[in-house]
Amino acid sequence: MNIKIQKETLEQPLSQIIGVVEKRQTLPILGNVYLDLKDGQLTLVGSDLETEITTRVDNIEGDNGRTTVSARKLYDICRSLPKESLLSLIVEQDNKMVVKAGKSRFTLQTLSAEDYPRLEETHWKHEFSLSQKSLNQLLTRTSFSMAQQDVRYFLNGLLLEIHDDHIVSVATDGHRLAKTQVMVESLGVEMVQSIVPRKAVLEIGKFLDANSDDIVDVKLNASHISIASGNFLFISKLIDGRFPDYEKVIPANLDKHIIIDRSNLIDILGRAAILSNEKFRGVSLSVDNHTLEVRSHNPDQEHAKDEMEVDYAGPAIEIGFNVNYLLEALKACESDKIDLGLLDPNTSCTFHAAESNDTLYLIMPMRL
Repeated sequence: MNIKIQKETLEQPLSQIIGVVEKRQTLPILGNVYLDLKDGQLTLVGSDLETEITTRVDNIEGDNGRTTVSARKLYDICRSLPKESLLSLIVEQDNKMVVKAGKSRFTLQTLSAEDYPRLEETHWKHEFSLSQKSLNQLLTRTSFSMAQQDVRYFLNGLLLEIHDDHIVSVATDGHRLAKTQVMVESLGVEMVQSIVPRKAVLEIGKFLDANSDDIVDVKLNASHISIASGNFLFISKLIDGRFPDYEKVIPANLDKHIIIDRSNLIDILGRAAILSNEKFRGVSLSVDNHTLEVRSHNPDQEHAKDEMEVDYAGPAIEIGFNVNYLLEALKACESDKIDLGLLDPNTSCTFHAAESNDTLYLIMPMRL
């Protein structure tokens, strides 16, 4: 096997694959990237047995062949070389790969491509397409609320709920919930629910362009999801479980609605967070007579207080929240004004864009 390739041409697909390659793998070959050159097309594959990324690069010079080599080492070598470097990758008979670029030379151990585990071909039950921008919105508006290593394994991922004319994404860690939806052309499907694992969600987001209208092809069945765009293919196993009925936890009787400037609230909460308890991160929000007051304190008896004008004329109320939960949700919201819905200090709050409720965030209160 012999490949001649520009540094940038190799570095870009390696950067897409490196995140899925296991750092502490039970199988040494899972730390490798699969390389296959055939008739001028180079195929690169990274896998952890749960998720597999395949990317292809056309018009590559070299001799046909395939092998596997350390993904991290090859990527780091690529990054360390000067721009516009021309790399030569040669696999020798002693199972070594020699990487040459200018006067630099590296020798890497390879493992047989025949031993590289690939996810099995599967029959897809549902297929549809949407733009990269729409899929990116579904992920970025909600993924920060996914649980991490929760014993309720079905929370360690993101729910995709496919309807005929719209797609809903939901994530929750039991303390907060994020929900959004995007409209799509008629998909001709009945309602389908799939839970995409946390790692897969984060890896998918890396290749999506938030402003691109390029089409992404999505395929689903009971156990896998496939996402393809151009020369990029992503396949992941799904979480086998039932996601909670999220509609039941969203309070419907919130009678206090406060219209708030999102940017100003982010600034005030950021300042209050400086003196909040480092462990519990609690802040107090008090609303009365068109004024929102934010307070925080910590065990060192340090205090912070700030306030801003809001659009509200109802009864006074005070409620506590984890400031990190508030900030993450506010930063994911794209509206200038938000509608904060409250009932009492013991009921979860919701907020959404003042002009739309396509995206909704729910946060449980905390005692301070």
